[in-house]
Amino acid sequence: MPTELLPVPDHLLALEIGGTKLQLVQGDRDARILGRRRITVDPALGAPPIREAIQRRLRELTANGNTAAIGVGFGGPVDMTTGKIAVSHQVEGWADFPLRGWLEELTGLPVQVENDSNAATLAEAVKGAGAGYGKVFYTNFGSGMGGGMAIDGQLYHGATPGEAEIGLMQFDREGTNFESRCCGWAVDAKVRAYIAERPDSLLARVAGDGHTRELLEVREYAARGGHQGQAGRDGGEARYLLPAIHAGDSAARAILEETAEDIAFALSHVMHLFHPEVVVLGGGLSLIGEPLREAVARFVPGFLTKSFRPGPDIRLSSLGEDVVCVGALLLARERRSA
Repeated sequence: MPTELLPVPDHLLALEIGGTKLQLVQGDRDARILGRRRITVDPALGAPPIREAIQRRLRELTANGNTAAIGVGFGGPVDMTTGKIAVSHQVEGWADFPLRGWLEELTGLPVQVENDSNAATLAEAVKGAGAGYGKVFYTNFGSGMGGGMAIDGQLYHGATPGEAEIGLMQFDREGTNFESRCCGWAVDAKVRAYIAERPDSLLARVAGDGHTRELLEVREYAARGGHQGQAGRDGGEARYLLPAIHAGDSAARAILEETAEDIAFALSHVMHLFHPEVVVLGGGLSLIGEPLREAVARFVPGFLTKSFRPGPDIRLSSLGEDVVCVGALLLARERRSA
Protein backbone atom coordinates (compact mmCIF):
# COMPACT_ATOMS: atom_id res chain seq x y z
CA MET A 1 0.00 0.00 0.00
CA PRO A 2 1.49 3.39 -1.00
CA THR A 3 2.41 5.58 1.94
CA GLU A 4 3.75 8.72 0.24
CA LEU A 5 1.62 11.53 -1.18
CA LEU A 6 2.89 12.25 -4.69
CA PRO A 7 1.78 14.59 -7.50
CA VAL A 8 -1.00 12.79 -9.40
CA PRO A 9 -3.08 14.49 -12.13
CA ASP A 10 -6.75 15.08 -11.32
CA HIS A 11 -6.68 13.13 -8.06
CA LEU A 12 -9.08 13.21 -5.10
CA LEU A 13 -8.18 13.88 -1.47
CA ALA A 14 -9.76 12.27 1.58
CA LEU A 15 -9.46 13.25 5.22
CA GLU A 16 -10.26 11.06 8.20
CA ILE A 17 -10.50 13.22 11.32
CA GLY A 18 -10.82 11.19 14.51
CA GLY A 19 -10.15 11.54 18.19
CA THR A 20 -6.60 10.17 18.05
CA LYS A 21 -5.89 9.91 14.33
CA LEU A 22 -5.72 12.21 11.34
CA GLN A 23 -5.30 10.68 7.89
CA LEU A 24 -4.86 12.42 4.56
CA VAL A 25 -5.27 10.12 1.59
CA GLN A 26 -4.79 10.59 -2.12
CA GLY A 27 -6.93 8.52 -4.46
CA ASP A 28 -8.29 8.16 -7.96
CA ARG A 29 -11.87 8.31 -9.21
CA ASP A 30 -12.37 4.61 -8.45
CA ALA A 31 -11.57 5.36 -4.79
CA ARG A 32 -8.29 3.47 -5.00
CA ILE A 33 -5.78 4.76 -2.46
CA LEU A 34 -2.61 6.03 -4.13
CA GLY A 35 -0.84 7.46 -1.09
CA ARG A 36 -1.44 8.45 2.51
CA ARG A 37 -0.11 10.47 5.38
CA ARG A 38 -0.97 9.59 9.00
CA ILE A 39 -0.65 12.18 11.75
CA THR A 40 -1.00 11.32 15.43
CA VAL A 41 -3.49 13.49 17.29
CA ASP A 42 -3.41 14.37 20.98
CA PRO A 43 -7.07 14.96 21.90
CA ALA A 44 -6.05 16.78 25.08
CA LEU A 45 -4.71 19.67 22.96
CA GLY A 46 -8.07 20.28 21.33
CA ALA A 47 -8.99 21.01 17.73
CA PRO A 48 -6.66 23.96 16.86
CA PRO A 49 -3.48 21.84 16.38
CA ILE A 50 -5.46 19.42 14.21
CA ARG A 51 -6.67 22.25 12.00
CA GLU A 52 -3.14 23.63 11.79
CA ALA A 53 -1.85 20.24 10.60
CA ILE A 54 -4.64 19.98 8.03
CA GLN A 55 -4.00 23.50 6.78
CA ARG A 56 -0.28 22.93 6.43
CA ARG A 57 -0.60 19.66 4.54
CA LEU A 58 -3.47 20.74 2.29
CA ARG A 59 -1.61 23.82 1.15
CA GLU A 60 1.27 21.58 0.08
CA LEU A 61 -0.95 18.99 -1.60
CA THR A 62 -3.22 21.38 -3.51
CA ALA A 63 -0.59 23.92 -4.59
CA ASN A 64 0.01 22.24 -7.97
CA GLY A 65 -3.66 22.36 -8.99
CA ASN A 66 -3.96 18.60 -9.48
CA THR A 67 -6.66 18.03 -6.84
CA ALA A 68 -10.26 17.77 -8.09
CA ALA A 69 -12.23 17.57 -4.80
CA ILE A 70 -11.98 16.70 -1.11
CA GLY A 71 -14.06 14.30 0.99
CA VAL A 72 -14.04 14.15 4.78
CA GLY A 73 -15.09 11.53 7.31
CA PHE A 74 -15.39 13.24 10.71
CA GLY A 75 -15.63 11.53 14.10
CA GLY A 76 -18.83 13.14 15.33
CA PRO A 77 -22.27 14.41 14.26
CA VAL A 78 -22.22 16.53 11.09
CA ASP A 79 -24.80 18.67 9.32
CA MET A 80 -24.29 17.12 5.91
CA THR A 81 -26.16 19.94 4.14
CA THR A 82 -23.75 22.64 5.36
CA GLY A 83 -20.69 20.63 6.40
CA LYS A 84 -20.79 22.17 9.87
CA ILE A 85 -19.64 20.03 12.80
CA ALA A 86 -22.21 19.63 15.58
CA VAL A 87 -19.73 18.37 18.17
CA SER A 88 -16.82 16.01 18.73
CA HIS A 89 -17.24 13.76 21.76
CA GLN A 90 -13.47 13.24 21.94
CA VAL A 91 -11.81 16.55 21.04
CA GLU A 92 -12.76 20.00 22.32
CA GLY A 93 -12.99 22.89 19.88
CA TRP A 94 -14.98 21.38 17.02
CA ALA A 95 -18.52 22.36 18.11
CA ASP A 96 -20.32 24.43 15.45
CA PHE A 97 -17.15 24.63 13.35
CA PRO A 98 -17.92 25.20 9.62
CA LEU A 99 -15.52 22.52 8.38
CA ARG A 100 -16.69 22.40 4.77
CA GLY A 101 -16.65 26.18 4.37
CA TRP A 102 -13.22 26.41 6.00
CA LEU A 103 -11.74 23.76 3.71
CA GLU A 104 -13.32 25.26 0.59
CA GLU A 105 -11.97 28.70 1.47
CA LEU A 106 -8.56 27.22 2.22
CA THR A 107 -8.25 25.22 -1.01
CA GLY A 108 -10.75 26.66 -3.48
CA LEU A 109 -12.00 23.10 -4.06
CA PRO A 110 -15.42 21.45 -3.68
CA VAL A 111 -15.65 19.62 -0.33
CA GLN A 112 -18.11 17.10 1.13
CA VAL A 113 -18.16 16.32 4.88
CA GLU A 114 -19.88 13.34 6.51
CA ASN A 115 -19.84 11.56 9.83
CA ASP A 116 -17.11 8.90 9.74
CA SER A 117 -19.58 6.03 10.19
CA ASN A 118 -21.55 7.29 7.19
CA ALA A 119 -18.35 7.50 5.15
CA ALA A 120 -17.53 3.92 6.16
CA THR A 121 -21.07 2.82 5.28
CA LEU A 122 -20.76 4.25 1.79
CA ALA A 123 -17.39 2.56 1.33
CA GLU A 124 -18.64 -0.88 2.33
CA ALA A 125 -21.84 -0.49 0.29
CA VAL A 126 -20.03 0.53 -2.91
CA LYS A 127 -16.55 -1.00 -2.66
CA GLY A 128 -16.63 -3.45 0.24
CA ALA A 129 -18.57 -6.28 1.83
CA GLY A 130 -21.94 -4.72 0.95
CA ALA A 131 -21.23 -4.35 -2.77
CA GLY A 132 -23.96 -6.07 -4.77
CA TYR A 133 -26.63 -5.54 -2.09
CA GLY A 134 -29.31 -2.88 -2.43
CA LYS A 135 -29.89 -2.13 1.25
CA VAL A 136 -26.81 -2.12 3.46
CA PHE A 137 -26.48 -1.38 7.17
CA TYR A 138 -22.99 -0.87 8.58
CA THR A 139 -22.00 -0.72 12.23
CA ASN A 140 -18.60 -0.31 13.83
CA PHE A 141 -17.30 -1.18 17.29
CA GLY A 142 -14.24 0.75 18.40
CA SER A 143 -13.91 3.68 20.77
CA GLY A 144 -17.65 4.03 20.22
CA MET A 145 -20.45 2.31 18.32
CA GLY A 146 -21.82 4.00 15.22
CA GLY A 147 -23.80 3.04 12.19
CA GLY A 148 -25.09 4.01 8.78
CA MET A 149 -27.55 2.92 6.11
CA ALA A 150 -27.05 2.92 2.36
CA ILE A 151 -29.78 2.27 -0.21
CA ASP A 152 -28.74 1.50 -3.78
CA GLY A 153 -25.31 2.98 -3.17
CA GLN A 154 -26.61 6.22 -1.62
CA LEU A 155 -26.46 7.18 2.06
CA TYR A 156 -29.72 7.43 3.96
CA HIS A 157 -30.00 10.71 5.88
CA GLY A 158 -32.40 11.64 8.62
CA ALA A 159 -32.96 15.09 10.05
CA THR A 160 -29.88 17.14 10.91
CA PRO A 161 -27.41 16.43 12.46
CA GLY A 162 -27.40 12.67 12.11
CA GLU A 163 -29.01 9.26 11.97
CA ALA A 164 -28.32 5.55 12.52
CA GLU A 165 -26.75 6.12 15.96
CA ILE A 166 -27.23 2.51 16.94
CA GLY A 167 -24.85 2.75 19.89
CA LEU A 168 -26.98 5.42 21.54
CA MET A 169 -30.13 3.28 21.50
CA GLN A 170 -31.24 2.31 24.98
CA PHE A 171 -30.53 -1.24 26.08
CA ASP A 172 -32.88 -0.88 29.06
CA ARG A 173 -35.02 1.72 30.84
CA GLU A 174 -32.29 2.46 33.35
CA GLY A 175 -30.32 4.37 30.71
CA THR A 176 -27.76 1.76 29.64
CA ASN A 177 -27.13 2.07 25.92
CA PHE A 178 -25.75 -0.45 23.45
CA GLU A 179 -22.45 1.39 23.07
CA SER A 180 -21.72 0.87 26.76
CA ARG A 181 -22.11 -2.89 26.25
CA CYS A 182 -20.82 -3.55 22.74
CA CYS A 183 -18.01 -1.16 21.82
CA GLY A 184 -14.32 -1.94 22.14
CA TRP A 185 -13.75 -0.27 25.50
CA ALA A 186 -16.79 -2.06 26.95
CA VAL A 187 -15.31 -5.42 26.00
CA ASP A 188 -11.90 -4.29 27.30
CA ALA A 189 -13.58 -3.67 30.67
CA LYS A 190 -15.11 -7.16 30.68
CA VAL A 191 -11.72 -8.72 30.01
CA ARG A 192 -10.02 -6.64 32.71
CA ALA A 193 -12.70 -7.51 35.26
CA TYR A 194 -12.36 -11.23 34.59
CA ILE A 195 -8.56 -11.12 34.73
CA ALA A 196 -8.71 -9.27 38.05
CA GLU A 197 -11.07 -11.91 39.44
CA ARG A 198 -9.20 -14.89 37.93
CA PRO A 199 -5.51 -13.97 37.60
CA ASP A 200 -4.63 -17.66 37.17
CA SER A 201 -6.92 -18.12 34.15
CA LEU A 202 -5.79 -18.90 30.62
CA LEU A 203 -7.15 -15.53 29.46
CA ALA A 204 -5.03 -13.78 32.10
CA ARG A 205 -1.94 -15.67 30.95
CA VAL A 206 -2.59 -14.79 27.30
CA ALA A 207 -3.05 -11.13 28.22
CA GLY A 208 0.04 -11.22 30.41
CA ASP A 209 2.13 -12.64 27.59
CA GLY A 210 0.80 -9.95 25.28
CA HIS A 211 1.63 -7.16 27.71
CA THR A 212 5.12 -8.62 28.17
CA ARG A 213 5.74 -8.60 24.42
CA GLU A 214 4.48 -5.03 24.13
CA LEU A 215 6.67 -3.91 27.03
CA LEU A 216 9.71 -5.38 25.28
CA GLU A 217 8.72 -3.59 22.07
CA VAL A 218 8.42 -0.30 23.96
CA ARG A 219 11.86 -0.76 25.56
CA GLU A 220 13.45 -1.69 22.24
CA TYR A 221 11.84 1.31 20.58
CA ALA A 222 13.08 3.62 23.34
CA ALA A 223 16.59 2.15 23.07
CA ARG A 224 16.61 3.19 19.41
CA GLY A 225 15.91 6.78 20.44
CA GLY A 226 12.11 6.83 20.34
CA HIS A 227 9.73 7.96 23.04
CA GLN A 228 8.06 5.22 25.03
CA GLY A 229 4.68 6.88 24.66
CA GLN A 230 4.85 6.31 20.90
CA ALA A 231 4.89 2.52 21.12
CA GLY A 232 2.50 0.10 22.75
CA ARG A 233 -1.19 0.74 23.48
CA ASP A 234 -3.30 1.50 26.49
CA GLY A 235 -6.34 -0.71 26.95
CA GLY A 236 -7.28 -2.86 23.98
CA GLU A 237 -7.65 -6.01 26.09
CA ALA A 238 -10.35 -7.25 23.72
CA ARG A 239 -7.56 -8.27 21.33
CA TYR A 240 -6.67 -11.11 23.70
CA LEU A 241 -10.06 -12.79 23.25
CA LEU A 242 -9.27 -14.46 19.93
CA PRO A 243 -5.99 -16.16 20.95
CA ALA A 244 -7.60 -17.21 24.24
CA ILE A 245 -10.59 -18.67 22.39
CA HIS A 246 -8.27 -20.56 20.05
CA ALA A 247 -6.50 -21.89 23.14
CA GLY A 248 -9.81 -23.22 24.46
CA ASP A 249 -10.51 -20.65 27.20
CA SER A 250 -14.17 -20.85 28.22
CA ALA A 251 -14.20 -17.39 29.82
CA ALA A 252 -13.03 -15.72 26.62
CA ARG A 253 -15.72 -17.60 24.73
CA ALA A 254 -18.34 -16.49 27.28
CA ILE A 255 -17.33 -12.82 26.94
CA LEU A 256 -17.54 -13.09 23.16
CA GLU A 257 -20.93 -14.82 23.32
CA GLU A 258 -22.39 -12.19 25.67
CA THR A 259 -21.11 -9.36 23.48
CA ALA A 260 -22.36 -11.00 20.27
CA GLU A 261 -25.80 -11.51 21.81
CA ASP A 262 -25.97 -7.81 22.76
CA ILE A 263 -24.90 -6.82 19.24
CA ALA A 264 -27.55 -9.11 17.75
CA PHE A 265 -30.19 -7.58 20.03
CA ALA A 266 -29.20 -4.07 18.89
CA LEU A 267 -29.23 -5.11 15.23
CA SER A 268 -32.66 -6.71 15.57
CA HIS A 269 -34.15 -3.23 16.09
CA VAL A 270 -32.47 -2.04 12.89
CA MET A 271 -33.78 -5.10 11.06
CA HIS A 272 -37.35 -4.59 12.21
CA LEU A 273 -37.24 -0.90 11.22
CA PHE A 274 -35.33 -1.03 7.92
CA HIS A 275 -34.94 -4.73 7.00
CA PRO A 276 -31.53 -4.39 5.28
CA GLU A 277 -30.30 -7.14 2.99
CA VAL A 278 -26.90 -7.25 4.67
CA VAL A 279 -25.30 -6.00 7.88
CA VAL A 280 -21.56 -5.27 7.78
CA LEU A 281 -19.58 -5.40 11.02
CA GLY A 282 -16.57 -3.07 11.24
CA GLY A 283 -14.28 -1.34 13.70
CA GLY A 284 -11.54 -2.72 15.92
CA LEU A 285 -13.69 -5.33 17.62
CA SER A 286 -14.57 -6.86 14.25
CA LEU A 287 -10.92 -7.91 13.94
CA ILE A 288 -11.90 -10.86 16.14
CA GLY A 289 -13.21 -12.04 12.81
CA GLU A 290 -15.29 -15.11 12.05
CA PRO A 291 -15.95 -16.13 15.69
CA LEU A 292 -17.69 -12.77 16.25
CA ARG A 293 -19.55 -12.80 12.94
CA GLU A 294 -20.76 -16.37 13.43
CA ALA A 295 -21.98 -15.68 16.97
CA VAL A 296 -23.86 -12.52 15.96
CA ALA A 297 -25.48 -14.33 13.02
CA ARG A 298 -26.46 -17.21 15.31
CA PHE A 299 -28.16 -14.93 17.86
CA VAL A 300 -30.00 -12.65 15.42
CA PRO A 301 -32.94 -14.96 14.51
CA GLY A 302 -33.91 -15.32 18.17
CA PHE A 303 -34.66 -11.59 18.36
CA LEU A 304 -36.62 -11.38 15.09
CA THR A 305 -40.29 -11.81 14.41
CA LYS A 306 -40.97 -15.07 12.58
CA SER A 307 -41.61 -13.49 9.17
CA PHE A 308 -38.20 -11.75 9.26
CA ARG A 309 -36.19 -14.87 10.10
CA PRO A 310 -33.45 -15.89 9.53
CA GLY A 311 -32.50 -12.26 8.96
CA PRO A 312 -30.07 -10.51 6.63
CA ASP A 313 -26.61 -11.70 5.77
CA ILE A 314 -24.03 -10.78 8.40
CA ARG A 315 -20.61 -9.95 6.94
CA LEU A 316 -17.31 -8.61 8.19
CA SER A 317 -15.89 -5.37 6.82
CA SER A 318 -13.61 -6.06 3.87
CA LEU A 319 -11.91 -2.64 3.84
CA GLY A 320 -10.41 -2.70 7.33
CA GLU A 321 -8.68 0.49 8.47
CA ASP A 322 -9.08 2.05 5.00
CA VAL A 323 -12.87 2.09 5.23
CA VAL A 324 -13.40 5.74 6.23
CA CYS A 325 -10.83 7.02 3.74
CA VAL A 326 -12.32 5.00 0.87
CA GLY A 327 -15.73 6.41 1.80
CA ALA A 328 -14.32 9.94 1.87
CA LEU A 329 -12.85 9.43 -1.61
CA LEU A 330 -16.31 8.38 -2.80
CA LEU A 331 -17.76 11.52 -1.19
CA ALA A 332 -15.15 13.61 -3.01
CA ARG A 333 -16.09 11.92 -6.28
CA GLU A 334 -19.77 12.71 -5.70
CA ARG A 335 -18.98 16.32 -4.82
CA ARG A 336 -16.80 16.72 -7.91
CA SER A 337 -19.59 15.41 -10.14
CA ALA A 338 -22.36 17.52 -8.56
